[in-house]
Amino acid sequence: MLDAVVVGAGPNGLTAAVELARRGFSVAVFEARDTVGGGARTEELTLPGFRHDPCSAAHPLGINSPAFRALPLERYGLEWLHPQLPMAHPFLDGSAAVLSRSVAETAASFGPRDAGAYRRLVRPFLPKWDALVRDFMSLPLSSLPRDPVTLARFGLAGLPPSTLLMRRFRDERAKTLFAGLVAHVMAPLSGIATGAIGLVFALAAHARGWPVARGGSQSISDALAAYLVDLGGTLHTDYEVRRLDDLPPARAYVFDTSPTALARIAGLGRFYEGYKYGPGVFKVDYALDGPVPWTAEEARVAGTVQVAASAGEIGSALRAVSREGRAPEAPFLITVQPGVADPGRAPAGKQVFWAYGHVPNGWTGDLTDAIERQLERFAPGFRDRVLARATAGPPELAARNANYVGGDIGSGAAAGLQLMLRPRLSLSPYNTPHPAVFLCSSATPPGPGVHGMSGHNAAKAVWRRLREV
Repeated sequence: MLDAVVVGAGPNGLTAAVELARRGFSVAVFEARDTVGGGARTEELTLPGFRHDPCSAAHPLGINSPAFRALPLERYGLEWLHPQLPMAHPFLDGSAAVLSRSVAETAASFGPRDAGAYRRLVRPFLPKWDALVRDFMSLPLSSLPRDPVTLARFGLAGLPPSTLLMRRFRDERAKTLFAGLVAHVMAPLSGIATGAIGLVFALAAHARGWPVARGGSQSISDALAAYLVDLGGTLHTDYEVRRLDDLPPARAYVFDTSPTALARIAGLGRFYEGYKYGPGVFKVDYALDGPVPWTAEEARVAGTVQVAASAGEIGSALRAVSREGRAPEAPFLITVQPGVADPGRAPAGKQVFWAYGHVPNGWTGDLTDAIERQLERFAPGFRDRVLARATAGPPELAARNANYVGGDIGSGAAAGLQLMLRPRLSLSPYNTPHPAVFLCSSATPPGPGVHGMSGHNAAKAVWRRLREV
């Protein structure tokens, strides 16, 4: 009998398996796809030689993850590559606000009226970032914070809606960049704790940047898988699990799946009935005949580029999706151009590039034209650079990754109390009514992102259980 079986070989499932194997438990991982990876994969989606990341591509939470930083992943091929700028937000006049590794450079890009306000906002937290991020990404209800004073101060700044926090800024540049940071989790700007989302992304950039993984996000998953095998764990791909009886006998079963899939497989009935899924995304991967022709010079050297004319435009796009149930005419776009740091992703002189906009959950339309109209506003001539494109709306994303229910790449709405209390109000969110079954996906704290912390936290609950029985 195995000590633990993990279902799903995404970053959280692999991290949970590694954490258990490091402690001497026997572990096997079962993955429905023919390769490991989940939201951290790399594939040739368009043309030969163009290596795309179908989901996550830039990794501010990955390089800052306490779980990943404690593992020897660099020995297994993981190398972080940094663009000149972690992120840029261009404007229609050809200028840009930037999120730089330097607080001073970032503040200066906002203009003199908001530079001081930004420095005052982030500088109290940056020297204590490592303790703060560990407290923020662990489960506070089951472990004492390492720096309770800083965590409490962070809570005072971040728990109110981001619209309240943005009142610190007077001009549009700072407000728009910060609104874009919040929108990475597809939550309305007026939601509770959305200020914390923007702060975490900003502090992560100043602390260690927003890098890409050399060769693609698959490198993260491959490094975790190789380390697991060295620890004695086993991996089984092309193995779809429909019920617990499909799995070998084990003392614990750990699911890197959606809560609804877990309930179906483990026979938990309506246990997660109240869990809500959020908006979906429509994503386009591009093979380009050269760099994106951004008007703003800063955007040409940034790994991630946020695209929207103003904070109001971002808010309108989020409201259209979340409250009105329609695709926005001017979508807020998150784009990544890995080639500025990792030119080996494409043939010489070419580029891979992706962009996505938010759409209602399960939406079946085509947002390609709206995305490209938006890009042309900030990068005139963009369409002339397109050699090939691969589009994926909510149905296609859900087909590629069953955790993306209705195209929700966060595996659950990040709005209201569910932003902090997921998948249910519980002191033990990784446990289920079945004493041997656990959930470790990004539907559990701390939520979405390629950081492995949901798997790390769930592994703690599992090994406590294994030591009891």
